[in-house]
Amino acid sequence: MAPANAITGWILAGGRGTRMGRVDKGLQPMGDTTMAGHVLARLRPQVGAIAINANRNLAQYQALAGPDVAVVADHIGGFEGPLAGLQTALMYCAAHCTAQGDTALVLTAPCDSPFLPPDLAARLHAALVANDADVALAVTMETDPEDANAAPYRQRHPVFSLIRAHLLPQLETWLATGARRMEGWYHTLRVAEVLFDDAAAFRNINTLEELQRHAHEATAATSAPMASGSATGTSTGVGVAAEAGTEAGAGAGAGNGDDNDPLPVDQALRRIAARVAPVAETETVALRAALDRVLAADIISPINVPAYDNSAMDGYALRGADLPGVESGALPDTGTVTLTVAGSAYAGRAFAGKVEQGQCVRIMTGAAMPAGCDSVLPQELAAAIGSDSVTIAAGVIAPGANRRFAGEDLALGGVALAAGKLLRPADLGLVASLGIAEVTVRRRLRVAFFSTGDELRALGQPLDDGCVYDSNRYTLFGMLARLGCEVIDLGIVRDDPAELEAALRTACRDADAIITSGGVSEGAADYTRDIMALLGDVAFWKLAMRPGRPLAFGKVSDGDASAWLFGLPGNPVAVMVSFYLFARPALLRMMGATQAAARPLLLRARAATAMRKRPGRTEYQRGIVAPGPDGAPQVRLTGAQGSGILSSMTAANCIVVLAHGQGNVAAGDMVDILPFDGLI
Repeated sequence: MAPANAITGWILAGGRGTRMGRVDKGLQPMGDTTMAGHVLARLRPQVGAIAINANRNLAQYQALAGPDVAVVADHIGGFEGPLAGLQTALMYCAAHCTAQGDTALVLTAPCDSPFLPPDLAARLHAALVANDADVALAVTMETDPEDANAAPYRQRHPVFSLIRAHLLPQLETWLATGARRMEGWYHTLRVAEVLFDDAAAFRNINTLEELQRHAHEATAATSAPMASGSATGTSTGVGVAAEAGTEAGAGAGAGNGDDNDPLPVDQALRRIAARVAPVAETETVALRAALDRVLAADIISPINVPAYDNSAMDGYALRGADLPGVESGALPDTGTVTLTVAGSAYAGRAFAGKVEQGQCVRIMTGAAMPAGCDSVLPQELAAAIGSDSVTIAAGVIAPGANRRFAGEDLALGGVALAAGKLLRPADLGLVASLGIAEVTVRRRLRVAFFSTGDELRALGQPLDDGCVYDSNRYTLFGMLARLGCEVIDLGIVRDDPAELEAALRTACRDADAIITSGGVSEGAADYTRDIMALLGDVAFWKLAMRPGRPLAFGKVSDGDASAWLFGLPGNPVAVMVSFYLFARPALLRMMGATQAAARPLLLRARAATAMRKRPGRTEYQRGIVAPGPDGAPQVRLTGAQGSGILSSMTAANCIVVLAHGQGNVAAGDMVDILPFDGLI
């Protein structure tokens, strides 16, 4: 079968369209058609079938695409993102694709990227086959437009991917956890990356201004597509760094522009992610010492787990052929059957004989399956139990039920835990089940931190007028300790350039990263930015967020020593929010965790009350999430949301995340929340 005939093209158009006045991006006019029309025209010649994933305006999409293109809404309601669209694609393929199994493939492309390469499908397919991968995705090399000396970096585009349709069960298991990031799921798969030279082919259209500017270009490109002319490179097992659904191909260095123009949060996060990398040094530690450490090498299973076929239930092991309703030679199909109990099997003490026709064995959970048996009847499902017999009614179990196979959990020679895994208690138990006593992990990250400001006083000192106790250092200590970092407390640094420079030079020599609080705003005594510029290559941001507008990030050096620096705001709540959003993911990445594992997990909850929000910045409000009257998560705010009200954080159990383009929230609307579990 030709590769194109095995591929179903899937145009992702299921978003809310918030960046264009809540009008579907795919239906925005662009030249002689719409944005989705351009994607359709460029994708159609590359695939055997094509469909559009949309959650509203389905009739308009159908009219645009024609009768031979399916228009399908997400199986999961509520605009759950590209991964929900991919789930629907795999479900659709299972029902409608001519190809089946490994040969059935889905190619995804977003509706707002009208310049996609004409050889996208062919090159992704070649890499998928060559690497025996689960998914192949596009990669481009990007540069920072604000830093001509910065090295190019790889930008992955997870929404431009080719995936095997048989992975639907694994995807549904992933979605059941509440996870919605496409790149997070891809990290669990075998990934092949395909390098394209033309980064512009993967850009998307996010504003009406961009739409007008590129309308003619898209029309010309669709009528006479250019070859991408790029070289291919692949790699497997790669975590995806780019955030699905954000400006594909925009690059982590997409600019701050004027220093007075606040940088959107997503661009700031990509800029940090493009720069930091894991520490190289590793060490081998005893299993009990590995908690909250990051694996530096894959754990390969030296055995099958379980080691033998065993029972998943307390009950009776039997031959599936002896079940009533199953053709079984001399046994009549009477609706019930009575089997003779030939003996017992316990965990650690197997039944020694072989089970013959008409016999069964009393068996306990975890006991080895007796020879000849392939099914287990739970004892509570028996129609009758005698002293040496058991009666079974037709239809209570199917042949093969309640049997766990050898290697079903972990197969001999398989990857039990992948490098980059942050080890939790369950992971320690899994490694112990393999008989492994030591693991190789990344060394602990060394992080120096201090507070700046003449107004700060240490605990135990008297408070002069206009002074406050330094609370931020204790908050930072707790957050860093919870991450498992080796912390270096440099105390309080006065608003003095010489003292600040000395502190940063000391921290460079002793630490991998430095975190400061205060000293990055517009105040006359805020010297941090000037000293950072003196000591290193630093980008300064005013972020389009609340709280935490002032933030500095970059690398500072003292001779051959250097460290990444996060200059956080001074207000207590802003310190915590900025740490969670920017410092924590970067530190986890430096510890060796994957990009997906380093990102906080966003969940959804219903707003209990209205929330005020101004479009044009991302807002992080302190909330309390609890089950609502219907049992579904419901969130309310803690009260006053000032960035200096630290009590609002102690009362909260989550942060309500209100997106950059979002306006006021009405009671009953769904909102994103960032739960504190594992963060605070």
